[in-house]
Amino acid sequence: MKLTEKVLTSDLAESEAILKDILHNSSDVVFRKLQTDGQTLLFVYVDGLCDTNLVEQIILKPFLYKGFPGDSNEDSHFTQVVQRLMLPVLKVSSVTIAGKVVEGILTGHVALLAEGESEAMLADFQHYQERSVEEPSSEVVVRGPRDGFTESIRVNTSLIRRRLCTPQLVNKSFQVGEKSSTKVEIIYLHEVANESIVEEVIRRINQIKIDGILESGYIEKKIEDTPYSPFPQIQNTERPDVVCSALLEGKVAIVTANTPFVLIVPMTFWTGLQASEDYYERAVFTTLVRWVRYFMLMIALLLPSIYVALTTFHPQIIPTVLLISIAAAREGVPFPAVVEALMMEFMFEALREAGVRLPKTVGSAVSIVGALVIGQSAVEAGIISAPMVIIVATTGIASFGIPRYNLGNAFRILRFPMLLLAGFIGVYGILVGITVILIHLTCLSSFGVPYLTPVTPEIAGFDKSLIHRAPRWNLRRRPKKTTGNNDNLT
Repeated sequence: MKLTEKVLTSDLAESEAILKDILHNSSDVVFRKLQTDGQTLLFVYVDGLCDTNLVEQIILKPFLYKGFPGDSNEDSHFTQVVQRLMLPVLKVSSVTIAGKVVEGILTGHVALLAEGESEAMLADFQHYQERSVEEPSSEVVVRGPRDGFTESIRVNTSLIRRRLCTPQLVNKSFQVGEKSSTKVEIIYLHEVANESIVEEVIRRINQIKIDGILESGYIEKKIEDTPYSPFPQIQNTERPDVVCSALLEGKVAIVTANTPFVLIVPMTFWTGLQASEDYYERAVFTTLVRWVRYFMLMIALLLPSIYVALTTFHPQIIPTVLLISIAAAREGVPFPAVVEALMMEFMFEALREAGVRLPKTVGSAVSIVGALVIGQSAVEAGIISAPMVIIVATTGIASFGIPRYNLGNAFRILRFPMLLLAGFIGVYGILVGITVILIHLTCLSSFGVPYLTPVTPEIAGFDKSLIHRAPRWNLRRRPKKTTGNNDNLT
């Protein structure tokens, strides 16, 4: 029999030895014995996971100053008497399996054992250092709520409950990770979410076999449909309003302990191009911003490739005056346009990564100064042409216009193979690359929902939020693919 499967005995010393063996005598686990009215009591908890002040006030002081609660002639067991009289806490349970006792201790509970009793009582005194609710730094909006998720799973679920005060909001809990036992919860609206999607999410989470879950990204990689695709199939967000909006559309949220990022499934391509602020501003302004966003998306993916293809293979397409200007700027540059573009793209990505990893006080300064100094020096040295610096800078600025960071990463990756195709076979290479990307997007799905829904497969009447943002009063139905009841008004 495994040590964790052993049953506690009425011998307090033996039970203590079993718990110490399972916990390997860890220095942060407190074993405290008390003698009161001839009764020997043992308190076990982890220092730092429990509210020690509350433990002293509710448990230790009453036993020290008042003695054993109740008449010693009573037939009631010790655990029953203590649970009734001495522990005014929310969650108290009795456990006899040593492994269950240790599991409770490691999750912030206090275990109480008594001489002559073969069961332990677990009292919930969880207390963790928590970050206060702040505005998310990765999803800043001009208009909208300023609160964001934290590393506490209970704070995160409460932020969702505050916005959706309905008994239809269902919360199901899981323990994932052999060593970490990380708490994971899925949240959805009953009779709104598609039951087949909910069941698929539960099935995939139950199939996860891993030692530890340190961030929701671990779960994302384990449950997504096509892990080798550059395009994300699971949305992540730090904003409660984004999660609630997705739940109202029939989607499922996955909340993970110890991370402020909540996952939303299923995800479509168009979701990655929408910001929460789109539905807080006026429809006309949002429509204009959405068109600009689509244009920036095309620039981020294709602008360097088009420049390389035209200057290398199809200069006759460029207006004469502009062609003369480009040729004059490229005079003396020793590299072909494709090599020049690749060098600048790699340098830009290196500066962007350095700006992210460096401390905030110097990160932005280093990235900006580095770009200015390196770009100007390269142009003056004749290694890089000035038009190429403009092209790469414009591409980088356009890539920042994609609202979802993980979708922007996909286009950052695809920019390089598109450059190579343009450098080898010109515009035909660009057309081949676009065709391959479209075929890949058409074949992708997220939890059974096609990635390009509702464009392909086409769903009549559900393109209002793609080309333009319709007024709120005109958005009357939920998406058919994600909901079990799309007849309700949203």
